[in-house]
Amino acid sequence: MATAKAKLHGAISIVNAIATGKGAALGISLKTETILKTSPGTGIFLKTKNHAISSRLINKVIEKTVPKKDREKTKFEISLHTEIPTGYGLKSSSVISTAVAMVCAKLFRPKWNDSQILLAGIEASIETKVSITGAYDDACGCYFGGFAVTDNYNRKIIKFERGPQNLAVVIFIPRSRKRGKVKNLKNLKTVFEQAWDFAKNSDYWNAMTLNGLATSSILNSDPKIITKLIEIGALGASISGNGPSIAAVVKRKNISNIKKVFSSLEGRTILSEINNKKAEVYEL
Repeated sequence: MATAKAKLHGAISIVNAIATGKGAALGISLKTETILKTSPGTGIFLKTKNHAISSRLINKVIEKTVPKKDREKTKFEISLHTEIPTGYGLKSSSVISTAVAMVCAKLFRPKWNDSQILLAGIEASIETKVSITGAYDDACGCYFGGFAVTDNYNRKIIKFERGPQNLAVVIFIPRSRKRGKVKNLKNLKTVFEQAWDFAKNSDYWNAMTLNGLATSSILNSDPKIITKLIEIGALGASISGNGPSIAAVVKRKNISNIKKVFSSLEGRTILSEINNKKAEVYEL
């Protein structure tokens, strides 16, 4: 019988990686806790209040991290508690796949390093079709915190930097989950390349806003919302992931202005901080 617990945080998009295979993300403070209890037996049992979590993804991560001989004689009980709304582009699947990889590695692969843990979650995400590029940018933003600028296809961190702590992140969760065709993001490949170059040069807010204008024009959102958010004081604003949530990074004194813009839309608003804390895992 052994038990491990992982704690990690969510992230928002700075640059969407679907068009070019290169992306950037920023860690935020919405947290997720995962506990794995193992005992003799068989089967994988998931306990969570969130029914949108993919058990296929979790099963695949376990397959990637736990040796076959151990899987065949172990009962896995996983309990997941997350503050991250699922299916809105706020990296819930990167968080969950990484968290499960962390607790499994802690008990079954204690010598694994950060990149082996991240890779297990990423490969599981691609194989279960949860992600197109494997979302290496998102996984790094969630795992390390701060800004992560990455080459997703080559699984490389190009730039890593702590995020400013004096800012807030205001996130709008629309009532409707409607998204446009994600594949069409490739039509604006050169724009996303430009946004990624901004991020690579630490010009994160311009990267985020350019990403926001490009993604919203394709993913069924109104680019005017992004413009409006910048006009009233957001440093950067964008659709997060493939949407439909919208994130704005602001100085604290401007939080109420941003909330006002969102209050005219159908949905709810959540407030978060920037996170620079690395994910942690320990045996209980």
